[in-house]
Amino acid sequence: MSAHRAEHTVKMMCSVLKLSRGGYYKWLKRIESRRSREDRVLIDEILRLHLKSKGRSGALQICLDLKDQGKRVGRRRVARLMREVGITGVTRRKKWRTTVRDKNARPAPDLVERRFVAQGADQLWVADITELPMTSSRAYLAIVMDVWSDSSLRSRESIYKQSLQGPLSASRCSCLHGICWRLL
Repeated sequence: MSAHRAEHTVKMMCSVLKLSRGGYYKWLKRIESRRSREDRVLIDEILRLHLKSKGRSGALQICLDLKDQGKRVGRRRVARLMREVGITGVTRRKKWRTTVRDKNARPAPDLVERRFVAQGADQLWVADITELPMTSSRAYLAIVMDVWSDSSLRSRESIYKQSLQGPLSASRCSCLHGICWRLL
């Protein structure tokens, strides 16, 4: 309200916010609580420790560091103060395991017998697909290459799109210079 006193009267702002004017003026004269003074000091210390760790430490590690310095503080309080100032620690990525091999299944035949050599164009095409870990969705990256020319699928994008079936249908897949991807 103090920032808007130039444009509006205190009486009008209090009536819009359904506050009493007396309560507002009492709030203005109130001294800062011991807890909020401690929080301000603690925020400075948290910021110092966060910078010292190059932004890696989270609330738990900072809490342990503060306890090593002899300060009595809880993890939740540190986490709340970190949220208030907008800092977070680095989290380890979850390991992605996209393929679980069936030990009883027969492996796919090696049609090229590990010889990735071709005598001319369009004789041997190789492909690979991988899942890219993302925070909000999944992305798949696929590439198809001609072994002889070492070029990716360009002129045959439409043929490749037509051959896609199931969840990677052509209508939901994007291709650019032979690199195809799909966001789920």
